[in-house]
Amino acid sequence: MKDHNSIRPWRSIVRRRSRQIMVGTVPVGGDSPISVQTMTNTATTDVAGTLEQIRQCADAGADLVRVSVPDQDSSKALKQIVADSPVPIIADIHFHYMRAIESAKAGAACLRINPGNIGSQQRIREVIRAAKDYGCAIRIGVNAGSLERHLLEKYREPCPEAMVESGLSHIAILEENDFRNYKISCKASDIFLSVAAYQDLAEQTDAPIHLGITEAGSAIPGTVKSSLGIGSLLWAGIGDTLRVSLSADPVEEVRIGFEVLKALNLRHRGVNIIACPSCARQGFDVIRTVAELEGRLAHIRTPLSLSIIGCVVNGPGEALMTDIGFTGGGKDSGMVYVAGSALHKMSNASMIDQIVEMVEERAEEIERVEASVPG
Repeated sequence: MKDHNSIRPWRSIVRRRSRQIMVGTVPVGGDSPISVQTMTNTATTDVAGTLEQIRQCADAGADLVRVSVPDQDSSKALKQIVADSPVPIIADIHFHYMRAIESAKAGAACLRINPGNIGSQQRIREVIRAAKDYGCAIRIGVNAGSLERHLLEKYREPCPEAMVESGLSHIAILEENDFRNYKISCKASDIFLSVAAYQDLAEQTDAPIHLGITEAGSAIPGTVKSSLGIGSLLWAGIGDTLRVSLSADPVEEVRIGFEVLKALNLRHRGVNIIACPSCARQGFDVIRTVAELEGRLAHIRTPLSLSIIGCVVNGPGEALMTDIGFTGGGKDSGMVYVAGSALHKMSNASMIDQIVEMVEERAEEIERVEASVPG
């Protein structure tokens, strides 16, 4: 597997130093990998359906999954969901503090509470006590759309200062109650508002920061907004865990989250396919080929790079930078590259099957080598 970081220091991002907490078995903050989250959209009381969606998200790479707990029946169902989930579960709490206490008792790894609607300081203290008793973390989830009334009266509208003040005031409550296993977010649907709030927040706390652009929209606009907002913060070294919020399948949120991290060289999982947009010079159907390869290689978790380029203009150069490459060079065949070197010609008709086989073999080889390394 190629690793160019050592000879390309300009590809490195210096992450903000935050303290590390544990969300179940997942470390968040410090020098731990930036974790990827999503949230189920099934009815929580549908235990089987919710668990199936969690498993699909975990297979796609989700480190953590959030589940909404809007009522007592949901907190009862949460106990079985937590017990059978392949990843730690975060309970999403709004309005009723008792749902947070019930979720802690049910085994949630983290409680997401919204300062704007969770209630009085006394209720927050009771939630903190439950989190301590049952060993779960807390996320302070500030949202521009649900700020506390006194902050809206003070600032007249949602703004970075109001969001940060909300978050810091609730950090103070946690700290006063000797609770340090917390992280924080300050989301808005407006990219500029979110980024400004996160930048200010990052300077005023060492808590792990959860990134997100809330209510970003459907797949395409939501991906663009999230990539711009989350990506710019990650580029600045801010962020320890993230969720791409889309009006789409939660599995897509996970995939896009990983793509953002891969693009910034912050985390690698699975096959990174580098492909040309295709033009009249292409020696094969690039778009169809890439789509099919993405589907057939989705099960690969080992980080690998694969270049699929339609012609020889950029193909050989891109192949120098990838583990495996294929470049169209004629009407019926192209050139296969391994570790940057031309290996042999391959027919267009058989290339998809053979590339899948090559990638699978290379992934297995890497896994064997890594498994043999002590420690």
